[in-house]
Amino acid sequence: MIQLKTLRCLLPALALATGLGNATAEALKVGYLPVTGHAKFFVAKEQGLFAKEGLEVELIEFQNSADGLNAIVAGKLDIGAFGTTAPVAHIAKGAKIKIIGGIMGGDAALIATPANAAKIASVADLRGKKIATVRMASGDAVLRGALKDKGLNWKTDVQIFELKNPPAVIEAVKSGQVDAGLVWGPHDLRAEDQGLKVVIHSTDLQPGHPCCRLVVTEASLKNPVTWEKFLRAILQAEKFAAENKKETIESIAHYVKIDRQLLWRGYYSPYLDQSSDPDVKGVKHFADVMVNSEFISAKPDLDAAIDVRVYEKVLNQLARENPGDPFWKKLQREFKQKDA
Repeated sequence: MIQLKTLRCLLPALALATGLGNATAEALKVGYLPVTGHAKFFVAKEQGLFAKEGLEVELIEFQNSADGLNAIVAGKLDIGAFGTTAPVAHIAKGAKIKIIGGIMGGDAALIATPANAAKIASVADLRGKKIATVRMASGDAVLRGALKDKGLNWKTDVQIFELKNPPAVIEAVKSGQVDAGLVWGPHDLRAEDQGLKVVIHSTDLQPGHPCCRLVVTEASLKNPVTWEKFLRAILQAEKFAAENKKETIESIAHYVKIDRQLLWRGYYSPYLDQSSDPDVKGVKHFADVMVNSEFISAKPDLDAAIDVRVYEKVLNQLARENPGDPFWKKLQREFKQKDA
């Protein structure tokens, strides 16, 4: 017969084994795109980093940033990372959302058939061309800004077709419906494997540009403790991914169903910035490009819309908890450069 004292000792282990130990975990619905750049979501989920912080996260897939950002604004998601274009455009229209961090930067590319690629040496060569993009993608706004810089009006000098997702763009390029298409990683690598060519990388046009930002509603930020937990998990996932490549690729493979070698090349690509930093300066520059190219008509109030306090607090916590770790010191230096 089990003694009462023994039973008390067994209860915590029993609760953990049966899942009862997570009964108090805070549930969050998190929106993502099935791309390598969103790997920190997958790592935090698969490596137990969300659970470690007391979060029970449901990852919900979207095919493009426009649909995902609309879900956040409508209150159907707690948080998501959907480009820089989409949140900036919504903020410019008065949406009550806040940027509290990032998931990735760069990683978009213009692709074409070998025959068309030979005719496109620069953005200026796109005059008169048909270009497929994904609606509200970051690379789309970067390209329109680059067209403006070259004296081209994207409304009249080129034809832009906004498609649902990168696979649709690849098919439009392959079939000859368009002359070139804009995709993000790892779809640029998929395109190359299918015989297409990368003509221009988005970071060639706007070096260091931010991409997917972590966005929440203004109302939900009134409970910052939740987002402190979330960002702790994301930052720890960033460190894990930098140091554990094989396990990171296995985590991504649960959500991005392509060859693991492509996942490896896509996530550890020199064109993908893996920083979780809010990057205030980068987002403001991105917004200026959107205004100058007439992608949006009004300049958004980003001083009010970007809140770096939670990220800064969590980053400093992790640095104090790991005083000898150069990883956190590096991120602190980057924060001063990007957000001061």
